[in-house]
Amino acid sequence: MPIAMTVALAAGLLTATAPTARAAAGATLPFTSVEAESATTTGTKIGPDHTQGTLASEASGRRAVRLNSGQRVEFTAPRAANALNVAYSVPDGQSGSLNVYVNGTKLAKTIAVTSKYSYVDTGWIAGARTHHFYDNARLLLGQNVQPGDKVALEATNAQVTVDVADFEQVAGAASQPAGSVSVTSKGADPSGQGDSTQAFRDAIASAQGGVVWIPPGEYRLTSSLSGVQNVTLQGAGSWHSVVRSSRFIDQSSSSGGVHIKDFAVIGEVTERVDSNPDNFVNGSLGPNSSVSGMWLQHLKVGLWLMGNNDNLVVENNRFLDMTADGLNLNGNARGVKVRGNFLRNQGDDALAMWSLNAPDVSSSFENNTITQPNLANGIAIYGGTDITVRNNLISDTNALGSGIAISNQKFMDPFHPLSGTITVDGNTLVRTGAMNPNWNHPMGALRVDSYDSAIEAQVKITNTTITDSPYSAFEFVSGGGRGLAAKNVTVDGATVRNTGTVVVQAETQGAATFRNVTATGVGAAGVYNCPYPANSGPFTLTDGGGNSGWSSTWSDCSTWPQPGQSNPDPDPARNLAKGRPATATGSQDVYTPGKAVDGDADSYWESGNNAFPQSLTIDLGSSEAVRRLVLKLPPSSAWGARTQTVTVLGSTDGSNFSTVVGATGYRFDPATGNTVTVALPGGTALRHLRLSVSANTGWPAAQFSEVEAHPTS
Repeated sequence: MPIAMTVALAAGLLTATAPTARAAAGATLPFTSVEAESATTTGTKIGPDHTQGTLASEASGRRAVRLNSGQRVEFTAPRAANALNVAYSVPDGQSGSLNVYVNGTKLAKTIAVTSKYSYVDTGWIAGARTHHFYDNARLLLGQNVQPGDKVALEATNAQVTVDVADFEQVAGAASQPAGSVSVTSKGADPSGQGDSTQAFRDAIASAQGGVVWIPPGEYRLTSSLSGVQNVTLQGAGSWHSVVRSSRFIDQSSSSGGVHIKDFAVIGEVTERVDSNPDNFVNGSLGPNSSVSGMWLQHLKVGLWLMGNNDNLVVENNRFLDMTADGLNLNGNARGVKVRGNFLRNQGDDALAMWSLNAPDVSSSFENNTITQPNLANGIAIYGGTDITVRNNLISDTNALGSGIAISNQKFMDPFHPLSGTITVDGNTLVRTGAMNPNWNHPMGALRVDSYDSAIEAQVKITNTTITDSPYSAFEFVSGGGRGLAAKNVTVDGATVRNTGTVVVQAETQGAATFRNVTATGVGAAGVYNCPYPANSGPFTLTDGGGNSGWSSTWSDCSTWPQPGQSNPDPDPARNLAKGRPATATGSQDVYTPGKAVDGDADSYWESGNNAFPQSLTIDLGSSEAVRRLVLKLPPSSAWGARTQTVTVLGSTDGSNFSTVVGATGYRFDPATGNTVTVALPGGTALRHLRLSVSANTGWPAAQFSEVEAHPTS
């Protein structure tokens, strides 16, 4: 695969552009996609829309074109092509066809369209609605189309919503490899009329150590294959050799050495039944196997992999219209590489690793292009050790899903949480993230989720591009609602453009360091920092430098920011320091720094004794205009009057502090509530507030029960 390519998302067109020092995000594809809404049409353009359960929300680009019978959409061919694939939808229970015109001349061939494989219901999945509205249909045109030619699609006998057209130059059928065993020599029927299952089994048995050849044609299999090992299954190309089977290989183990390449497996799966193995591969291909050049469509799952699949390579395949996952490494995957694949319209996670029974280890998803997973994530990593997600292009996630999820959601036991280093590098996320109807709040484009256990792995997120997220860019959450820590996260190098709400959505305790993250077109505020449950602990954002465009903080944790909504007018009496992270030069026994910002005037921070000066530092989360401090000691009369000498300092970066108010003696007297007010100069702006105490007439230590910072004088 060429590594010196970049991917451009232009008006309705996915193209490769000029070389760059980094590998491109996404797969190198044999086709060019053109969005219907960018074409000429006599129909009606729909969208954009992000509402779960609408045609536009599931469409590529969140837009499509609706054609009533007799209406058409006309594309300009972006490249030489002799084949066309169309993503479309028709109303439930209906079918029809698309007439095809090239430069005004109607072709004899038509594209059949049907709702048979669409409108999937999964009522057992909380938050799911009827979904999976689109389907894909392909056609060899029988002639060559040149760049600039006009290719029109006309709806016949049904209303058809056209989403996108893929233009491809399909090579001729490959020739039979020397020494291979053809399935037709064992009685397979290339017309698709007869049952070819036994012929495939006999060819596999005869070709051990060699190649089973699947000639051009269509072959019907009525039951699955098993005992597949030490053999290559090879077709003449995925447009030429087609196997009709909803369960191609189903086996719990294999000695390995299985190589499957260059044909199509198209099933008849119309609903999702999780107890049925309606998959291209269910189980194990064994070590050192590969799957490449395949067209997989109308199955429940492309590859549901269990057992020993060590060093498996899955590359350069197309996964279309699955009712569940495209591929799931269901535990015990070691050294698996999934790369260069195209996945469209999956009914669950497009690509997933789920470390059930045993951890997935040292496995990777790299340079895949994923679009329109309509009930979950583009890529999901559920547990595992030393996992890599690199250079993927993911777009248009729908309900219950982010572009990428790094998660400790276990679903069932025995589960193996994230460990080692989780590398998330060079990924591009476009219009990803969605409203979660179960939480009644949004999911970010890239989500780190301590769902069932705290994140203990090192999560390194680097060189990320997030564009047009309908909600937030980076989300940190404990999806099970227990407030488990999402920590050990570094985000280094990210470009965020036109995020609908916030750049960082922090909803659980934890910590992340951000470096070189730039944002433009932020919808509401830079940061939403409201860990749940309340008082479970803070989420600490460390500014590693080089960040810009997202310094503001959403001010009201009782409301969710809506796309494009500006920050609400804050309460002018609010305390900017309450609940914020606090540190100190020292503390005595249980009298820790957090007691000075917990909102309880009866608890307090106390420094070490006889070691002046001592200081307390509070991180306000972002640079704030502070005009007044209120310093408190416990109001009880047991606290006798005293004077503390305090210097107020401020910093925007946490490293370089300057004096805001010089050393001053402040008298605390229980007769007046043991409260002192400190006025700050006009124009004071700081993120890090430091109080340095050099003397205390009542006790040989620094003491504060509450430090309040207010934006009004």
